[in-house]
Amino acid sequence: MAKGDEEEEEEAEAMRGEGAEEYSASATVVPFDPPLPLLRGPVAAAADDDPAAGPFVLAFRDARSWRLAYRAAESKVREQCEAGARVGCSITASNKCRPPWWKILFGNSAADFADRERCEEREMALCLAASKEACIEFAKEKCLPPFRDARIASGNLLQNSEFVLWGSEDPDISSNSETLEGFGCNLGATSYRGSVLMMSSSAGNSGKT
Repeated sequence: MAKGDEEEEEEAEAMRGEGAEEYSASATVVPFDPPLPLLRGPVAAAADDDPAAGPFVLAFRDARSWRLAYRAAESKVREQCEAGARVGCSITASNKCRPPWWKILFGNSAADFADRERCEEREMALCLAASKEACIEFAKEKCLPPFRDARIASGNLLQNSEFVLWGSEDPDISSNSETLEGFGCNLGATSYRGSVLMMSSSAGNSGKT
């Protein structure tokens, strides 16, 4: 075989090898993250639900999942609020501590920069302290209405005698059929609203005081 033919075969073999690597599984398959579990699932609608909305309503699996979702949502809203507040506080502190325009004409000394730095730190701390309380209230206002009206499946409620109330710090305070029925929870229904847990928790906490 001529030398030119051998070189052509080597080049063809190399190209085939490159092509095989290019179309290998590791090069062509795109990995995806596993799907996140659904926070809520469909349960049969109750008789007093709007029939135009369909035969199903979305409900949390149990009170624990509702409670965890409530806390996570409130924490996320508060975190985003505080992140935005830090940006706003930084701008506000910089504007408040900016030296007068006429000082620029004479030049800034090292002492001027040190004074401005201390001023910005002081204003930043005051602003962040005020915004923290505001962000807590903001998170409550945003999360309370949707979670108050959210549905929770009733199935696990009847099966779990250690059903812990939302917001209850005492693990010994657990719900029972009489307690929930007293707060307007129809135990024969497929779901109940989060407001039932909130009222039960409020009653439990007031009873402790």
